[in-house]
Amino acid sequence: MNHFAKETQRTSKQMPEGTRHCPESKKRIAILFGGCSPEYSVSLQSAYSVITHLNREKYIPVLIGISNAGDWFQYEGELEKISADEWCNEKDCTPVVVSPNRTVHGIFTIKNRKLEELPIDAVFPILHGKNGEDGTIQGLFELAGIPVVGCGVLSSALCMDKDRAHKLVQSAGICVPKSFVIHKGMDLKLVFMQAEQIGYPLFVKPIGAGSSYGITKITEQTQLPASLKLAFSYDNKVIVEEGISGFEVGCAILEDKDFILGEVDEIQLEKGFFNFTEKYTLKTSSIHVPARISPEKATEVKKTAKKIYQTLGCSGFARVDMFLDDSGRIVFNEVNTIPGFTTHSRFPNMLKAAHISFEQIISIAISRALSEASQNGDNA
Repeated sequence: MNHFAKETQRTSKQMPEGTRHCPESKKRIAILFGGCSPEYSVSLQSAYSVITHLNREKYIPVLIGISNAGDWFQYEGELEKISADEWCNEKDCTPVVVSPNRTVHGIFTIKNRKLEELPIDAVFPILHGKNGEDGTIQGLFELAGIPVVGCGVLSSALCMDKDRAHKLVQSAGICVPKSFVIHKGMDLKLVFMQAEQIGYPLFVKPIGAGSSYGITKITEQTQLPASLKLAFSYDNKVIVEEGISGFEVGCAILEDKDFILGEVDEIQLEKGFFNFTEKYTLKTSSIHVPARISPEKATEVKKTAKKIYQTLGCSGFARVDMFLDDSGRIVFNEVNTIPGFTTHSRFPNMLKAAHISFEQIISIAISRALSEASQNGDNA
């Protein structure tokens, strides 16, 4: 792909072909996919599902792809090329930049050394992990005055930081795993000592990585150095957590005028933990929706998930993951502010069990972002 031309000339209020004539009743929604994150491939699958289930009677999608290298393009090719990771090519892509100027309220495409302005009503980031789910993208668009679908800057950043999220949730009276944080260069003897105080098995995790990247379950001290090396390859801080007996449960939360809670799901594992491979292949694991727990316990899980969601300042939607230990105690794990959005992902399936369709999830999430921006006077 050619680099942006150094000399560009802005042409006022011009729009890329195919999106120039937008009926007043329809809103133009920028859907972001890809990104320079280890979860790039997951983003492509999630975005494809969102795009193909978007209500075209209400919304016009503007597809913004971000390459692995971090280059931004407006994509106007066949949708199947996104899921096949064949989207980034000169024929279908036009370089774009986001204007931080709130009077523009949109993006500029760059064609033939000219800037063409394309207004955007809201942006729906389907970017998992770093540089998408951590508040960076949210900050960019909030600066530009463009409504963002889903969680904002602060909640996105907090939920991505496993240590800070745990501290805040614990302060709200909810159980969290025992843990400690390791910085690069920390004395290994001190690490061994703190690990022994918690007791094995332990989980070694990058502070700010998603989809179980860089996570290792260890059962003895000799495994700790290698697990730390792996975790540090994803982040400059690592958290070591106690292994919680029992199983993992999750709760999908979607905000409309009130909270919509999906049915609680349950992850059944034959061995190991719910790592990247299991999340996307289910080779030796199963997901039960609803979870095989009593109605009373399911209600308790939902109430706890809502409290966690509010404690971390989430908005729009999120998936709250918890453990149920062998005694029935609920223990917080993490919040995914941009959970998987494929038709077989946990988040939509929990809401589907609560009679909310995939199409409804997307429309409700976008509608809420537009409504909140209108009430706050953020729309240009």
